[in-house]
Amino acid sequence: MLFSDIGIIDENFEYQPHKWVGVQGAHISFVGDEAPWDAERYGEVYDGANRLLMPGMYNAHAHAPMVLLRGWGEALPLQSWLNDRIFPFEAKMEALDNFWGTTLAIAEMLRYGTVSYSDMYYHADQRFRACNRAGMKINLGETLLSFDPVPYQDLPMAELNARLLREYHMADDGRLRVDFNLHAEYTSNPTTAASFAEAAVDAGVCMQVHVSETAAEVEACKERHGGQTPVEYLAAMGIFDVPTNAAHCVWLEEGDYAILRDKAVTVSTNPVSNAKLGSGFARVPRLLDEGITVALGTDGAASNNNLDMFQDLYVLALVASGAAQDPTVLPPAKALEIATRAGALSQGREDCGLITEGMRADICVLDTSGPSWTPETDMVSNIVYAGHGSDVCLTMVDGRVLYRDGVWPTIDVERARAEVSAATARIAGEL
Repeated sequence: MLFSDIGIIDENFEYQPHKWVGVQGAHISFVGDEAPWDAERYGEVYDGANRLLMPGMYNAHAHAPMVLLRGWGEALPLQSWLNDRIFPFEAKMEALDNFWGTTLAIAEMLRYGTVSYSDMYYHADQRFRACNRAGMKINLGETLLSFDPVPYQDLPMAELNARLLREYHMADDGRLRVDFNLHAEYTSNPTTAASFAEAAVDAGVCMQVHVSETAAEVEACKERHGGQTPVEYLAAMGIFDVPTNAAHCVWLEEGDYAILRDKAVTVSTNPVSNAKLGSGFARVPRLLDEGITVALGTDGAASNNNLDMFQDLYVLALVASGAAQDPTVLPPAKALEIATRAGALSQGREDCGLITEGMRADICVLDTSGPSWTPETDMVSNIVYAGHGSDVCLTMVDGRVLYRDGVWPTIDVERARAEVSAATARIAGEL
């Protein structure tokens, strides 16, 4: 495809009007001010009038099958939300529920310009199956919860992860990737956590983990582990000895920042979910000032309640300014980088998240003809503060169009909606 005379967000996260962008195979092969001399080799020419081309969104923290729980646990604090509503529902979810939940979640994410996501949940085979069919990128693992002090090697999870690595890791030219997932400090124990960390190092994979989401979580951890915060504890267990995506990090203490920086941990902030559950907000400007990479996530649809990354981008920027009482602490270009390139890097995808030659063609195109986009005084600010996920008219992953103008060529969305609705009704009737 050749995008003609279109506005773009370049590799510096600056707006450039009237560009030509050529995609061949999985990569961007041309970015220029005029049409390439061999334009015919690109096939379809996409008219860029009233359109903006930018990197797709990388959702750094999600639980895709939780679309089944959308609206299920409302107006509850985190621990009550988990223990009284979420865990009982999840206990009744079957393997195929995870397939259809993931399928519907992917459709929602593609509709709103997301090209890849990091996923923590269960029934990994069904989630990989859904993602593979849809053509989306994913960093996925089976979530480990273990309250008994059993070495990881003695758990069924060890055999499962070994098989997942053989069958899926780096499949389809790296589109599918296996991460290891430790749910959290409070759902594990030192014996299992330390041995799990060693296994991650041996396997050479990335780690995903929930960290310091609530004040109560931090205080309980300190009581259990001799005053150690969750960050200190997880570091001591070796969890951060591989590239780690630490979700939330809302309640950090002074010593935590140096650990996260020195261990090169990425913090995936989830401002909408954290606000909805009343957990607070990550101190994103402080994290950035400390040299810590920050990416953006939606969390699951049970606590958001949607998977529109443009909404989370908007809240990210507002919260940073409001909390600091300083509108300069998170410039729009930096916020946009957090939602795109930083998310790609959190997944180990060095060749993703930028619009420049040689990068993977992970692209979303926005319709800028609507009233909220006029005037075009500052198009980067317009994306952050005036744009909406509903403005997305095309989403491309590795050069393949997966959503365009209301059509998902790889997903039967109506079937997915029907299956998810039926599954939720079935489980609700059993509770």
